[in-house]
Amino acid sequence: MRFKLDENFGKRTLNIFQAAGHDVRTTLDEGIQGCSDRNLYDICCEERRCLVTLDLDFSDVTRFSPEQGSGIAVIRVPRNPSLAVLEQLIRLLLRMLSRMTIEKNLWIVETSRIRIHQLHKE
Repeated sequence: MRFKLDENFGKRTLNIFQAAGHDVRTTLDEGIQGCSDRNLYDICCEERRCLVTLDLDFSDVTRFSPEQGSGIAVIRVPRNPSLAVLEQLIRLLLRMLSRMTIEKNLWIVETSRIRIHQLHKE
């Protein structure tokens, strides 16, 4: 799968995704760190990449519709997280990806669960 890591992730997270066999890029490597949330979302949609971020703003489906892209994964870290906790959350995300697709969905990845916002069909 294709991912874009937001600027709050570094090489260690990039390496975890690559080791799992994913095509992953970072905003830092592409020189687009600090761009607006809207611009980042649009870039991810154009590139057909799932956005992985710590930015809770991306959990607002009225502003950033996951149905228009390849999905959004918002990683919810506890206060003062360690690198080990962050890596645990990333590995939880990757384990879930082996069972189902994130495409066109919003996943909120928490320490004990993943909440999935899916498109409601009428």
